Amino acid sequence: MERLSKFLTQCGIASRRKSEEIINKGRVKVNNISILEPYYKILPEIDIISLDNNIINKNIINLYIALYKPVKYLSDLNYNDDRDIARSLIKIDAYLFPVGRLDFASEGLMIFTNDGEFANKIMHPKYGVEKEYFVKFKGKLDEDDFIKIKKGLLIDGVLCRIKAINFLKSSITNNWYRIIISEGRNRIIRKIGEYIDHHVLKLKRVRIGNIKLGDLEPGQYRYLTESEIRPFKIRSD
Repeated sequence: MERLSKFLTQCGIASRRKSEEIINKGRVKVNNISILEPYYKILPEIDIISLDNNIINKNIINLYIALYKPVKYLSDLNYNDDRDIARSLIKIDAYLFPVGRLDFASEGLMIFTNDGEFANKIMHPKYGVEKEYFVKFKGKLDEDDFIKIKKGLLIDGVLCRIKAINFLKSSITNNWYRIIISEGRNRIIRKIGEYIDHHVLKLKRVRIGNIKLGDLEPGQYRYLTESEIRPFKIRSD
C-alpha cells in the first residue's frame, strides 16, 4: 500500500508539500470518494485516483529542466497580472512545476520538473542542499559586516544564516560577493542586505547542489544530465 500524497508526487502532480495541500482541499478522490487525509493508504494498481474528477495516469515520463530565469519574470505558475512567467520560456508541452523560486528582480538557475520526489529532495530543509549566488551589494562590506553575516542575523524574529560568503569582484563603488546558503527562507539574502544597510542591487543564482547554471544565457534552458539527477534519486528519507 502507498500514501496518497506520495502517489501524487510520483505521478508528477506536485511536490510532496503541495500534494498534501491539494488533498486537504478535497480535490482528490479515491474510487470516486473524496479523501482529505494525505496519508490515506491506497493500492495504485487497483484503486482509481482522480484529481478534479480527472483520472491520474501514473505512467508518465519524468522531466528535469534547468532554466536561466531572466529578471522581471515570475517564478510562480499562477499569476494575476500581465507579467511574464518563467515557465513560458520552456517550450515543452508537459506539466512542469518550479523547484525553488527566484523573486521578480532576481535571475539565474531555476529547475522545473514533474517529479515530486526529486523536488522534495532538493527543497526539504533536512537535506541541506546548497544554493550558490553571485550578489552585488550596494557599497562595500567591511569586516564588521562579514562578522554579523557569518554569525547570523535575527530578522523579523527569524535567525537568518548563510553557509559561506567571500569577495568576488569590484564594480566601481559596489562589490560582488559569492554566497552559499542551505536554507530555504524566502528572500533571505535580500533581507540580510537590508538589515546591514547594503541593499542587494543584483542577485544571480548559479548553482543548486551539483547542478550548475553553466553556459546558459537568460531565457535558455536545457535537460539535466543523468549525473546531475542521480544524487537526488539516491538520497534516503
